[in-house]
Amino acid sequence: MKTKNFLLLLLIILKFSCKSQTKKINGVSFVASRDSINNKHITPVLKAQSNYVALMPFGFIRDLSTPKIIHNTNRQWFGETKNGLLQYAERFQKEGVKIMVKPHIWVYRGEFTGNIKMTSEENWQVLENSYLSFILTYANAAEKLKADIFCIGTELEQFVINRPDYWQKVIKEIRKVYKGKLTYAANWDEFKRVPFWSELDFIGVDAYFPLTDKKSPSVADFELGWTPHKNEIIKVQKQFNKPVLFTEFGYRSVDFSGKEPWNSNRVEDSVNLKAQVNGLQAIHNQFWKEDWFAGGFVWKWFHSHERVGGEKNNRFTPQNKPAEELLRTLYSQ
Repeated sequence: MKTKNFLLLLLIILKFSCKSQTKKINGVSFVASRDSINNKHITPVLKAQSNYVALMPFGFIRDLSTPKIIHNTNRQWFGETKNGLLQYAERFQKEGVKIMVKPHIWVYRGEFTGNIKMTSEENWQVLENSYLSFILTYANAAEKLKADIFCIGTELEQFVINRPDYWQKVIKEIRKVYKGKLTYAANWDEFKRVPFWSELDFIGVDAYFPLTDKKSPSVADFELGWTPHKNEIIKVQKQFNKPVLFTEFGYRSVDFSGKEPWNSNRVEDSVNLKAQVNGLQAIHNQFWKEDWFAGGFVWKWFHSHERVGGEKNNRFTPQNKPAEELLRTLYSQ
């Protein structure tokens, strides 16, 4: 009896030990470029201790009520196409980096994709057919390259809310051609209303939650701001019993970076490198030790490492800033 109890205890210890040692997704959102990539472009990602990259092919529409998605054409940058995706993925996989394929739609003039909404049933039908062609192009590519995760859409709230039956169909069609894990990248104020989390493997959130109005927030300021949002995330996680993945997260190196973290419009503005560092430290403190949290992809990482970011840059990238050093430390834990 004592031997049996000892073995049972040993199994429990091993179970929880393995669970606690599960490697988080320490990812970067790798921006597509005009050209192919090589080891020069991959080495900085490896130095950042990233074990995943999100690769982001693009489709384009003219405006928020236009139903036709243009994608995978020779007029696009190479990295935004199917061949570019395959080339990027192959190079990263050779270095042991895993892949999430995360197709995006770009609305001309940069309008928010969450507001894409058709004005007639006819146009909804055109959009649905066009989107299915777009997303299956990259689902097939994701299966070909054996990507670990495929994202079925990025910040498409009005499309999702208005056509819920269609999205059930999309998921079924993707499952026919792609055998890996699925997520959807919901905007920070959308994730509570997504109707199909039960059909996916991860609850995906683009985590630009408003956290603090302070000009130069401390780590404690950021963490205090996370309290109500984290509670909402936990509520949804428990409802569907799915791991949460931050399909995007990050902060600009600018004053008031926690007030509207999604805001990329203020180009001519101050530089605040410490605020970016504090935001990244806080989000890591709050989430990376949680068993239900799968990890995330920092926004964003450019291929020409030596030419981007830097201490005079107030944009999202952590490259060549104190935030890159912090990210390397956090991702190596």
